Amino acid sequence: MQRKSLSRRSVLSVAGGFALTSAGMVAVGGAQDGNNGDDGGNTRESFTIRDGTAEETTVHVTTAEADGPTAVVLGGVHGNEVAGYVAANAIVDWQIDAGTLVTIPEASAIAVDRGTRTDDDGIDLNRQFPEGETPETQLAREIWAVVADYDADVVIDLHESTGLYAGDPVDGVGQAIFRSDGGWAVAAANDAAEYTTRNYVDDPELAFQTGSFSGPDSDPMGLLVHKAARDLGSDAFLVETISTDVDLETRVQWHSAIVERLLTNELLLDEPANGHGPDEDESADEDDTDDTDDGDESDAADDTEDDADDADDDDSAAADSPVPVIETCPENVDELALESGQTVELDASGSHAPDSEIVTHEWDVGQTEQFDKSGETLEVTVGSNGRDTVVLRVVDDDGATATESITLSTK
Repeated sequence: MQRKSLSRRSVLSVAGGFALTSAGMVAVGGAQDGNNGDDGGNTRESFTIRDGTAEETTVHVTTAEADGPTAVVLGGVHGNEVAGYVAANAIVDWQIDAGTLVTIPEASAIAVDRGTRTDDDGIDLNRQFPEGETPETQLAREIWAVVADYDADVVIDLHESTGLYAGDPVDGVGQAIFRSDGGWAVAAANDAAEYTTRNYVDDPELAFQTGSFSGPDSDPMGLLVHKAARDLGSDAFLVETISTDVDLETRVQWHSAIVERLLTNELLLDEPANGHGPDEDESADEDDTDDTDDGDESDAADDTEDDADDADDDDSAAADSPVPVIETCPENVDELALESGQTVELDASGSHAPDSEIVTHEWDVGQTEQFDKSGETLEVTVGSNGRDTVVLRVVDDDGATATESITLSTK
């Protein structure tokens, strides 16, 4: 995605029926110098929304000298998902190379204070953003005003789950990046999942997966990222880490790495520069000496010069990985409620590899872990079980593989 020097704001600032200028926001910081007087070309300001109420929370805005896209990062939409708002609070201080970074670290301040998913009245903030309509609560309306008025090109919402994602959100959504449609969002989510898994995840069972958003007529509904994608045309991502049996520091590191990778792809960051690049790469670049990966302390004693070289090789391979793309006929069927027995055509001909060619397209219907169908296109008859997930695996002529999935929902 190219950096944008012109804003979509004049067209879209009234999306959802609420404008920033009417949201009752109060500046609390004004323009500030960067950290310790060295802002790296960034200016910073902050303001509060829901000022003077129990829901009062702070919005932080970092602007680079160079024109570029605008990203909004949120944490604390659910107050019991700690790693998300801890990571977002750290992201407030990040340096960016272009564009604007807007951060709302503790979106639901009451839920964060309580350590619960909902506020005192049992309201789940992440169900208050109906598509094409005004958000349902005052807090949701003021958060939406920030997203709309800043004309977000990308929106990233940080969450946690007690269960692992295995294709069906009912069973859990941990270790997954859910994303909006569009070639860039698909490629960026796949890249961030692969990058973070390769550099920061030791247990293969905790590898990050990717998935598409549920359709507008399918549960869950009322999510902020869904509204941003469909009402504003933003590239939107919902990041979920597993909250059980993993220490907080590691979970925060996963969130930080994913956000930094997404923003690097979005071109707000020229390269990872906020302390979350993999340590082995730094050692290879600086002096090819032994190094310790903060995400893998138990293996620190075994890190060698060869490990650093292997990490460089891995980075090169990642840059050359194929990009699977699934297009559908009818269009956007993953956003529709389909009839049981309806036939859908899946088309993977848009898949590509940067420096090679795709030689194989393989399909797993129903997530059986058996890729027993092949070809650029596939016809699928939707079953009556409510949700069918189809996984595409592409292989390039160098033998590199990558996967993408789509979920088909019935009425």
